[in-house]
Amino acid sequence: MRVTIIGAGYVGITTGACLSYLGHRVTCVDTDAAKVETLQRGELPIYENHLRELLHLARVRGGIDFTTEFESVAESDVIFLAVGTPSRPTGEADLSFLESAARRVGSSLTRERHHVIVNKSTVPIGTGNLVQSLLNEGIHARHGQNSSMPFSVASNPEFLREGSAVFDSLYPERIVLGVESGTAMEMLRELYRPILEQRFEAPSLPARPEDCREVPLIVTSLSSAEMIKYAANAFLAMKISFANEAANICEKVGADVTQVMAGIGLDSRIGARFLNAGIGWGGSCFGKDLRSLLHTAGEYGYRAQLLEASLAVNQAQRQMVIHKLQEKLYTLKGRSIALFGLAFKPGTDDLRDAPSLQIAEELLKRGARVRAYDPVAMPACRQQHPELNIQYCNSILDAASGTHAVVVVTEWTEFAAMDLEKVAQAMADRVLIDGRNLFDPELARKAGFDYSGVGRGSSRRRPVEHDASDDAAAANSAPAGDVQTTVPNGAPLTMVPG
Repeated sequence: MRVTIIGAGYVGITTGACLSYLGHRVTCVDTDAAKVETLQRGELPIYENHLRELLHLARVRGGIDFTTEFESVAESDVIFLAVGTPSRPTGEADLSFLESAARRVGSSLTRERHHVIVNKSTVPIGTGNLVQSLLNEGIHARHGQNSSMPFSVASNPEFLREGSAVFDSLYPERIVLGVESGTAMEMLRELYRPILEQRFEAPSLPARPEDCREVPLIVTSLSSAEMIKYAANAFLAMKISFANEAANICEKVGADVTQVMAGIGLDSRIGARFLNAGIGWGGSCFGKDLRSLLHTAGEYGYRAQLLEASLAVNQAQRQMVIHKLQEKLYTLKGRSIALFGLAFKPGTDDLRDAPSLQIAEELLKRGARVRAYDPVAMPACRQQHPELNIQYCNSILDAASGTHAVVVVTEWTEFAAMDLEKVAQAMADRVLIDGRNLFDPELARKAGFDYSGVGRGSSRRRPVEHDASDDAAAANSAPAGDVQTTVPNGAPLTMVPG
């Protein structure tokens, strides 16, 4: 099929590359001429695992190009709107880019084919109706007030995890279509048929999971599809904030949140994912979408207190790092602090709402010297945040050298695998704030660190000394049939079959 994607951002580029890889002819349109030139050269303005390789394959298989012009709209069966919808100060989504794009698309439609215009952007409930009106405005502006074109509007929200966006596009857990015409549903079903049936030749990376044979298709109304996207992100954000709330209580009562979350995550009604306590979530989606949903609820006179609390807990987690550093170092003025990680999560260079930025700002306000190392995101941070007086370093050891404390901000694999003893030896003071609970507390202490995780109150307690015979006796006295389950970075749990 012939596809045009308006917006060559994170979602637009990934969607375009994947659809083109599947054999569709794709054109990505963006008003940023510099970005388009970068993409035309085969380079990427963002970092995303496997995207560069897939884009190369896409050029060969289906064909994909990038332009600032809208001419391809007239020849396209499906037109995706994948432009930014940032938050206004009120929390309301800024739809100005979407409105402009929809009018331009409307003025480019023709009578020769039935076009399906798809909202891929995360938009407030009811935006599908707005887009239909805007498309008609574009048609009337170009062809006259009584003119009409054959088109349908649909909603197809994305559920991409940054760092895993290519995987999520090719092997999604579900595809949601909000449609109000049979024509739109059939065209989009045909567009996604290779993914729905999983019959395409999978790239070497990311490889197709063995259990991925068919993908569920959920067909809803426009408003329900729009709400599904907001509800999904709100629930995931709430799970993380719940884990952090529990972590804060664990620190008070001497429990270890890694063990607690492992224990509740085995309950199939809860599930283990998104229960990792730490310094909170960031990125372009959770905060923006929660604020937009809160604004929508407020328009109807409803106060969504659970969503408000999720935001508040997340904001407090970032401040928690500062408090822990003050507890360990007393004063931050003149202290040298290393941040391990800048991106809001591993696998990307995205700094939008990244906890690292707020932590760096707070440290600098308090007179600290901030050093940082991130395997991917340092160029983006230099370019996007020149106001931050951060010393960028070339390696883990370079960042740690002579510092009074290290804060693990992003859970890159490189940090989890680092030599703790070497890092500790390179520092002036050996304070480690493990903001992602990457390390076993006892191993970190044996390496020489004054260790503090998140919600690991039990790790502060001094273990009772005993000899090896005590361990043997305890093992021999365990009930027959006990199963020991290892908790990541924590003590084992013993599960007795019920």
